[in-house]
Amino acid sequence: MHIINPCNLHPMTLSATAKNLISQITHVDKLGDLRKMAAQIKKEHQLAEELWSAQLLFPRLLAILIMDPKQLSSDVIDRLIVNIEQHPMNERLQLTDWLMANQLTKNKKVIELIESWKQSTSALKRRIFWYYQGRLRWVGQKPPANTEKLLSSIEKNILKEPEEVGWAMNFTAAWIGIFQPEYRDRCADIGHNTGLYKDEIVARGCTPNFLPKFIEIETKKRGL
Repeated sequence: MHIINPCNLHPMTLSATAKNLISQITHVDKLGDLRKMAAQIKKEHQLAEELWSAQLLFPRLLAILIMDPKQLSSDVIDRLIVNIEQHPMNERLQLTDWLMANQLTKNKKVIELIESWKQSTSALKRRIFWYYQGRLRWVGQKPPANTEKLLSSIEKNILKEPEEVGWAMNFTAAWIGIFQPEYRDRCADIGHNTGLYKDEIVARGCTPNFLPKFIEIETKKRGL
């Protein structure tokens, strides 16, 4: 069985292991099942490349989990993102966020790349930049010293960005407002002034993306 590897456009012959995994993954419906598979496989970059070449969502999600972070050079990451851009939007965002959380934030050199993506021509790279900034605060780390610059950029550009980037900017503003009380009113005002997510309906128990509500709910949860 030959599949064109979208990273280098050369035919890739799938191993029996890869074929078997792809067959199994077609019956998986929970991300936790992929994590269990990855825990058994551990890091196996060649197998990850084979799974990635299948160009399907779940094989690519598993591939991300078993990639060797030492192999993720700037060029390789660029190719992965170009491949991800070929997916439908919902899959595109899932792959992007999964790649960020499970690979890109695990490597200091790659984090330096992420921090340079604020002005990237790639919307997915800009999403990763903003999602990473929000995630830094969400996981409880001491907020970096760039908050003022981030908020100024959000206020100026959030309505100009594609939805996938605007969501990540909104996410960042939310967690700034939650963990940095001196910016709380300013972050809530972004929601009031833009109206983003004001009419969003969310499932019971879920936090709405509308900034004033998001900040109020999550602040109370944490007793801040």
